[in-house]
Amino acid sequence: MGVDAALARFEPRSGASWRDPFTMYAALRDHDPVHHVHDGDYWVLSRHADVIEAARDTQRFSSARGLTFTYDDVSAAGLDEISPMVFLDPPDHSEFRQLVARGFTPRAVTTVEPQVRQFVRERLDDIVRAGGGDIVTTMFKPLPTLVVGHYLGVPASDRARFDGWVHRIVGATSSGGAHAVLDTVGEVFEYFGDLIDRRRADPQDDVISELVAAGDGVGVAPMRILGFAFTMITGGNDTTTGLLSVGSELLAAHSDQQRRLADRPDLIGDAVTEMLRLASPVQGLARTTTVDVAVGDTVIPADKKVMLLYGSANRDERQFGATAGDLDVTRAPGPILTFGHGAHYCLGAAAARLMGRVTFEELLARCPRFTVDAANGRFADGHFVRWYDSLPFEPGDG
Repeated sequence: MGVDAALARFEPRSGASWRDPFTMYAALRDHDPVHHVHDGDYWVLSRHADVIEAARDTQRFSSARGLTFTYDDVSAAGLDEISPMVFLDPPDHSEFRQLVARGFTPRAVTTVEPQVRQFVRERLDDIVRAGGGDIVTTMFKPLPTLVVGHYLGVPASDRARFDGWVHRIVGATSSGGAHAVLDTVGEVFEYFGDLIDRRRADPQDDVISELVAAGDGVGVAPMRILGFAFTMITGGNDTTTGLLSVGSELLAAHSDQQRRLADRPDLIGDAVTEMLRLASPVQGLARTTTVDVAVGDTVIPADKKVMLLYGSANRDERQFGATAGDLDVTRAPGPILTFGHGAHYCLGAAAARLMGRVTFEELLARCPRFTVDAANGRFADGHFVRWYDSLPFEPGDG
């Protein structure tokens, strides 16, 4: 039985309403795949084929005017001067990405694996010793903070500030808190402006130091470095927490798949792709049309925001078959949209995959029958990233 056509109406989710956006997504895919939201005057694409085509077409679907469905969101957040990398279109985007990409290749990110594994083991010891607890607070939230801080060269004592910055910026997308965003962005700029000055005087083995010294010592413009730091903080923390928390929920809810991975840890690396597909932490981001664009039988006018629903595209039966909504750790899903596609494919994808693989290797080795209390878990506020900011965990009987 199909989904009721009356449900094909896009309503932004946040907090508790993230518990089930999937019925809405299915209705949009089936009945209104090129959907116009009149209140806000933006469009929504929900099918895999349409989303992936828009994501790769940076000429007609531009990132330069922001990634939310709100018009003038870049200037409202005080980001127009620094032009974060995610707001650049090629060729500017490609040129800057080449400067930083070397440290984020799959081979390069393996250098942080020992730190990740040690951290996960220590935090698992804590939560097992306690007989359970909030695994997000204990492990899934601070882990990506450790990794992002490592890349940016932020001292360990300062990394806890990331979570506060992310919560205020992401939460403000659902509450309209423009002043909170501006204040927080100001804090981020002040902190990293000082860090840039310190790295200019005392270079370290981190990306900020590399950017300061790039171009035969001339360095990248400080505003561009600030934009990169902002992107790393806001794009690298809650997204990985989303993979780990929702991935844990998926495994606990599919005990046969959990047992399979516990018995066959060699499958975990590929299984992370399947969890990324279903979790899809970034549920959607927007682009702006530069010309009139025909999608199917519908023409989206120029200068309109278009929401690309990655979370819906990743569950599209047209691409992944009738079991698209089910977890299958042996699935080879093909192109997923969790990290975007094309020029804007997520720079931190390899690091996120590494954190996912190491976390689930250690978790399933130590707690092969763990459970989570999803009903009492709490989803974070924000319209674009779906992640638990609290999730009760029990180690199981080993």
